[in-house]
Amino acid sequence: MPTPDRPLRSLGFLTIGLFDEHRPAEGHEATLRLIELGEQLGFDSAWLRHRHLQYGISSPLTVLAAAGQRTRRIALGTAVTPLGWENPLRYAEDLATVDVLSGGRLNPGVSIGVPAHYEDVKDALYPDSADREDFGYGRIERLLGLLRGDTASAFQGAEGIESYSPRVQPHVPGLAGRVWYGGGSLRSARWAGKHGLRLLTSNVVRAETGTEFDPNQHAQIRAFRAEHPEGERARVSQGLVVIPTDSATPAQRAKYRAYAAARHARTHTPQGPARLLFAPDLVGGADQLAELLYANASFREVDEVAFALPFTFEPEDYTQILTDLATRLGPLLGWKPAVN
Repeated sequence: MPTPDRPLRSLGFLTIGLFDEHRPAEGHEATLRLIELGEQLGFDSAWLRHRHLQYGISSPLTVLAAAGQRTRRIALGTAVTPLGWENPLRYAEDLATVDVLSGGRLNPGVSIGVPAHYEDVKDALYPDSADREDFGYGRIERLLGLLRGDTASAFQGAEGIESYSPRVQPHVPGLAGRVWYGGGSLRSARWAGKHGLRLLTSNVVRAETGTEFDPNQHAQIRAFRAEHPEGERARVSQGLVVIPTDSATPAQRAKYRAYAAARHARTHTPQGPARLLFAPDLVGGADQLAELLYANASFREVDEVAFALPFTFEPEDYTQILTDLATRLGPLLGWKPAVN
């Protein structure tokens, strides 16, 4: 098995927290238990993905606030929050509050762009300003400025018995430096690097450098670091779907392979007008997965990952996958579990 240039420093996982429409509490509780298990296994981070108007977590920060009270060490992140759904001032307040409650463990991941199905949702989301909203990079610049302490109000001082601050409260020095940008294009990678953010890459990128997934993602990582003030030390996290089967039952192995096979056709060519490329889901024993990952040029560029859990599996499947990631695959990649 090949030896990495540097060992994997950080191992995380990502979930969307599915739930039954008629029993939502059970799904949210299962997600919280999964984060608790991740900490027990020594994972470095747990990430939640937004699912607006779906049967998945619509408010990751709220869930992470709860997770912060049930864990003490594991980093908690959003991967990613589409800022088109958020008011940067209000979201800055929420981020700062959850970070304080978690003891400084929050890693906000954000993206920009027009909200999905905007024509269908805009009247509910922005009834008075739908045609005037700016969904470009300026939205994240506003958020970053507010997190850094930029003036949010011209009023400061006392009014009766109440005191007012001109900046977001609570103010958390350093929180803006923990913001990650979820990008899948050369343009977004360069922008994130130039502005000193961290980069979250996923299993979806735009086809801009040929039609193979890995070369495109690799080019984006290189472009990001070329623009970043920290250069080669700039942090990048990769988020592929990786499913180890070492301790899986025969039924689980069959399920996992069927899941990956059903999604494999989309990996052959760029998809849709945006020419999106999808990485194949990786399924197999830890030895095989390590070989596949080390053959991936993008993986060799990073030293931290947040592997995405499949969307539709059962809690016992996620327990098996996380356990094998932490006890089988992670050590083969040079990773060492955190001490709880």
